[in-house]
Amino acid sequence: MEEKVTEKVNKMRIPYIAMRLLTIVFVLLLFFPDLNPANIIQKAGQAKISGTSSLFTSSVSYSSLTSGLERAFNKGWLVQSHFMLLFIACMVILIGIILTAIGSCMSVGNLRMKTVGNRFILGGAIGEAAGVAMAVSAYGLITGAADPAKITYRFPIGIPLFTVLAVLSLVFAIVLFIGTPKAAKGEKMEMESKYKLFLMLMPFLVLVLAFCYLPLFSWRYAFYDYSAGGEIGPDNFVGLKWFKVLLQNPTYVGRLLNVLKNTLALSGLGILTSWVPMFFAIFLSEVKSTKFKRFVQTFTTVPNFISWVLVYAIAFAIFNTDGFINTLINNMGGNASVNYLQDTSHMWLKMLAWGMWKGVGWSAIIYISGIAGIDQQLYEAATVDGAGRFQKMRHVTLPGLLPTYVVMLVMSIAGVLSNGMDQYLVFTNAMNKDMIEVLDLYVYNLGIGNGSIPLSTVVGMAKSIISVILLFVANSISKLIRGNGVV
Repeated sequence: MEEKVTEKVNKMRIPYIAMRLLTIVFVLLLFFPDLNPANIIQKAGQAKISGTSSLFTSSVSYSSLTSGLERAFNKGWLVQSHFMLLFIACMVILIGIILTAIGSCMSVGNLRMKTVGNRFILGGAIGEAAGVAMAVSAYGLITGAADPAKITYRFPIGIPLFTVLAVLSLVFAIVLFIGTPKAAKGEKMEMESKYKLFLMLMPFLVLVLAFCYLPLFSWRYAFYDYSAGGEIGPDNFVGLKWFKVLLQNPTYVGRLLNVLKNTLALSGLGILTSWVPMFFAIFLSEVKSTKFKRFVQTFTTVPNFISWVLVYAIAFAIFNTDGFINTLINNMGGNASVNYLQDTSHMWLKMLAWGMWKGVGWSAIIYISGIAGIDQQLYEAATVDGAGRFQKMRHVTLPGLLPTYVVMLVMSIAGVLSNGMDQYLVFTNAMNKDMIEVLDLYVYNLGIGNGSIPLSTVVGMAKSIISVILLFVANSISKLIRGNGVV
């Protein structure tokens, strides 16, 4: 009997694999705006409607689905209830994908878990098919009722694509539901440990894919003559035009060189002082008073959670022309009217100091954790050998933290071009702009400030590629010196 059950389960192997692959495809398609079956309207009156909303966005936000169509609704060019139906269709598709994803994950368990998972798969497949059918109906209603003189619509490529996928998903779901043998009564749902660990890791992998790798699709803007609110297509494809502009235009070259100088200088200072959190953690761990240790650790960690806007507000209150320092000097009989925030002397060191004040406590937590992981027998052995406190710090604690420090150093070298933007954005003024404009801030100013989105994309692409190269170079050096690396 068991052999027959095993044989039937093995026959379902291919449908299960196909169902899992279909689910993965569905999940990926959620985040591609160009394949969203809900992107129907192209123009409403004189306004061009951007098709940058993905199916996921359209299914969780009705406002994103109808963005730019308020005037068309008010004028009667479009019927709002039709878009409500389209929104519901998107939600049903999303729910169906979630259910099939849950069922596909359960399909790697035992027979009991497979049979329960098949119910999720079947329900999800029905939801996907129903959602696609509703989307098709909504498309017919929208285009049938739209004012042809005011509304220009398009047939979304996502509709036939999702239709085919939904039909295939429904077919495989029925096959699995019917063909999978029933589990024995009393059998508990179980899953192998390796699958458990993988499924526990999967949400993180999905988040990384959705928010770290899928956005790389926007690199295509570097090859088009694109402006905010426009669309990309064969008509505005320009190839390597923006790469040439960045390298051949003297104005851009000069500004970029200055930006790189600031970026490398500030990152270099950060790398040179990267040992400070480690030594801070070492000395903090040697403090005997638990209350004082907790106070110092909390006091130095809290600034990490303070917004740079609030940090600048604090700096403004202290170092402005009418700030605390000048007021104190004037009250003591002096005549101070210096605006320290606009003073460009030692600007790099000032930015370093603010960054260290904000982040040293948070960075030290990593090393404090590393100290807690050092074998206490080493300290006992050092004590027996007559080592003092500083000798134990030098010969036990410091060597124990070096692997952690090397990892942090390698990551710092890899991120030498990524200083962040928020600190320098809030501290920027007309006097110090040329001294603290780093690469991330330059990309922001270029894309958002000046509207040169393709050019800023080119700079961002170059920064990402160089950062990856630096990561592997630093990792290779670490392997040569220490015998192991980060990756």
